Amino acid sequence: MEFSISKMKEIIKSQGDKRVSEDSADELRNVMERFAGDVAEEAIAIAEEDGRKTVRGSDIREALS
Repeated sequence: MEFSISKMKEIIKSQGDKRVSEDSADELRNVMERFAGDVAEEAIAIAEEDGRKTVRGSDIREALS
């Protein structure tokens, strides 16, 4: 999975009118990828525990709680 640097810059800029370095956008991308991977793993485990092959939105929400 990969988030684009430009999208990360857009997210940071949307929170305030500041210039955004490539390094900060890259770091946010790394954090988001790790976080998303962790959430996905937990959601998959929840679906498997329920005997399903399909991960649902409710699994994602439960993984975040």
